[in-house]
Amino acid sequence: QVQLVESGGGLVQAGGSLRLSCAASGRTFSNYAVGWFRQAPGKEREFVAAISRSGGSTDYPDSVKGRFTISRDNAKNTVYLQMNSLKPEDTAVYYCAAARGIWGRNPRVYDYWGQGTQVTVSS
Repeated sequence: QVQLVESGGGLVQAGGSLRLSCAASGRTFSNYAVGWFRQAPGKEREFVAAISRSGGSTDYPDSVKGRFTISRDNAKNTVYLQMNSLKPEDTAVYYCAAARGIWGRNPRVYDYWGQGTQVTVSS
């Protein structure tokens, strides 16, 4: 069992930055790949970023590539999502998720989820 807690969300103006954190407790965190997803009201959950167990591989959709950076510190059991040049369309609840096996863009491969943190970008 892995427990995930997101933090760092808030209200920011367009063009601003936020850094989200995903703190894990429970099993050995380095055994899990981690993904970030977001969900806006009335929309499906959307893949934002993912990072491998070692941190050596990452993946982003075109919508955030070049603006968002995912990283991890396994010694601190934490994954980060640095978000720059934020746009109003980035407004959503952001979730982190951990995968024991394969990882990627499909939310179904993730085994554990946090409760989410709200990010609101004003224009």
